[in-house]
Amino acid sequence: MAEFGYTLMCEQTPARQLVDFAARAEQAGFDYAVISDHYFPWVEEMGHSPYAWSVLGAAAQATARLPLMTYVTCPIMRYHPAVVAQKAATMGVLSNGRFTLGLGAGENLNEHVIGEGWPSADTRHRMLREAVQIIRELFSGGYVTYQGEFYDVDSAKLYDLPDDPVRIAIAASGSRSAQLAAEYGDILVINDPMPDVVRTFADAGGSGKPVYGQLALSYDTDAEAARERAHRLWRWSGVGGWKVMAELPGPVNFDAAASTVRPEDVARSVPCGADVDAVVESVRAYLDGGYTHVALVQIGADQQEPFFAWAEKELLPALRRL
Repeated sequence: MAEFGYTLMCEQTPARQLVDFAARAEQAGFDYAVISDHYFPWVEEMGHSPYAWSVLGAAAQATARLPLMTYVTCPIMRYHPAVVAQKAATMGVLSNGRFTLGLGAGENLNEHVIGEGWPSADTRHRMLREAVQIIRELFSGGYVTYQGEFYDVDSAKLYDLPDDPVRIAIAASGSRSAQLAAEYGDILVINDPMPDVVRTFADAGGSGKPVYGQLALSYDTDAEAARERAHRLWRWSGVGGWKVMAELPGPVNFDAAASTVRPEDVARSVPCGADVDAVVESVRAYLDGGYTHVALVQIGADQQEPFFAWAEKELLPALRRL
């Protein structure tokens, strides 16, 4: 049976509220929660970007059953993979085994801050492969010494590990990253419905493994207000796909790239209003494409509580009937 999650959207939400929203998502009946791991918001109007790992530690204490997952962490520049392994293992302990480490090759938006430049996509994928190898070795509990093309590790060891190793999810947007996910990941992450990529993942060895997707929506009893909010805060999503989004360096660049994106353009991919059936049909495209998990993003930090009430009463029951 498919599972439906809630997205803790760091880019639009203050840190304390994110912790409250995690607890509220558990209360509302969501099956799991994912959290974005950003240094910047996508556009200035979103206005936030707290450190996801501090939020996760607090969320683990504010919840009792809700699985938590990074969606996704980039372990190739801003964080060294040995440090990512330590953070993830600690979260596994703090959450009593409820944590999954989601990994991806990242975006210039968040990684440029360390001043190392932004590598090509091919280089980033080779870096991600090395990073995942290091993290997996450290999860085994022994001393790790590693000398690779991009990373060195000198006699590292994790002293605090959960009883069961933290699961690793790997984000993909094409065939090469899907093959990497099949080889090294326990879970595949793809934001949008991409059945071809899911099939590539399955054919490369990922058959039977979970596939996670994400759907943004803008709930409001006033459909026009929902459309306006979606355009104001989510227009960045229409700038030309991941090949463009991974390269732009800052919120001002996303704002410029999205200058011709209209409210109706955003509304074509983002259900706006209070129509349960519209969300159900959007989710159906994921399930028909082989996805096992779909996390929902409610656009607008100030609209989370109305969304939770609607989701608990109407949306989640309708989704589970799928």
